[in-house]
Amino acid sequence: MAGEPALAPTLQAVLRHTTQAAETADWSTSSRRRVLAGLRAALEGHPDGQPVKLSHLQAVAGVSAGSRLARMAQVLDELGLLVDDTVPTMRAWIDHSCQTVPPGFRAEVRAWLLLLLEGDQRARPRSHSTLYAYFGRVRPHLLTWAATRDQLRQITEDDVRAVLDQLRGHRRAGTFTAVRSLFGFAKRKRLIFADPTRRLHVGRAPARTLLPMTDAQIAAVRRVAVTPAQRLVVALAAVHAARATAIRELTLDDVDLASRRIRLGGHSQQLQEFVRHALVAWLEYRRCTWPHTPNRHVLVSTVTATGTQPVSDYYLSCHLLLQGVQLEQIRGDRILHEALAVEADPLHLAMAFNLSSATAIAYADIAQHLLEQPIETATDSAEAPAASHTGTRRRPPAPA
Repeated sequence: MAGEPALAPTLQAVLRHTTQAAETADWSTSSRRRVLAGLRAALEGHPDGQPVKLSHLQAVAGVSAGSRLARMAQVLDELGLLVDDTVPTMRAWIDHSCQTVPPGFRAEVRAWLLLLLEGDQRARPRSHSTLYAYFGRVRPHLLTWAATRDQLRQITEDDVRAVLDQLRGHRRAGTFTAVRSLFGFAKRKRLIFADPTRRLHVGRAPARTLLPMTDAQIAAVRRVAVTPAQRLVVALAAVHAARATAIRELTLDDVDLASRRIRLGGHSQQLQEFVRHALVAWLEYRRCTWPHTPNRHVLVSTVTATGTQPVSDYYLSCHLLLQGVQLEQIRGDRILHEALAVEADPLHLAMAFNLSSATAIAYADIAQHLLEQPIETATDSAEAPAASHTGTRRRPPAPA
């Protein structure tokens, strides 16, 4: 229009690319209009040709922008005009968690957690669950030591031994592993003079005894798993014994609702009715929330809906692990339930759940032990989630 100031070249290029992206991905008219308006607001007054910081884009779009922010970021990123200056989720968790550590220990603990997260030339990056576990083991004792110690270098061998003497079994072994990791890091980085754990040994942890989940544990999972995504994840672990990685990498091509088949981790199997209901509910929610997403993975989030990558490991941790739901416990319970039902047949377990021979034999050994020496409450409280939720074959009562 006459009198309207000319748009900067960069803004013109961004608007053209946005229009092309909207046509390619079949955005709705309202979505296209909101994204164009948001990009105009972000770039008007911005130095022409200079990248836009993601934090600025978030401020312009607002905290509830959701898919609009993701699409704005996608357009700018494809044009090389986006700089991600935000703090990654795990780094934000580390910074927040370290605020609960006594000031005298805070810097060393933060540096330790960052090394675990990112790794270096001598150590590989550790999983997020390892960071949660290590920090959870160490923090209570740091709070105790802070009453009489001001710095990490003041902790003695007797201090560590006093902590370990109060613990037993896996708590003792797990705490020692985490504490040794912290002090080993501090010694390598010359943050302390001597490693107080160097001469300590706790021996090997006792072999874990896998027992069926109790009714209380199953009820706790039911209380937490309330969203369509949570119900689907729990159902896949409880019925098909799916690992977290297989759940994250499950694609729409792996699901055949008409033939009632599903492929998890490359292993095709019959889709159970309980899982089918959870899957249909999630797919309906997915369709309504992200109707034009190009992502072929079954599980998508606001972050991944505009791309093609699977959800992150933190996505499952945030939705379930941090709320007390252990997917590996549910998965193990399902395999044990099946092992008890087929009288500890390792070949059946290997074929049913695509297990290695060693893993199948280990589960069969546990089941055989339970069948020979049943726990007193096995008949009443040892049902796996699959049996409780789906009405599939329940394991026979343990022999008297």
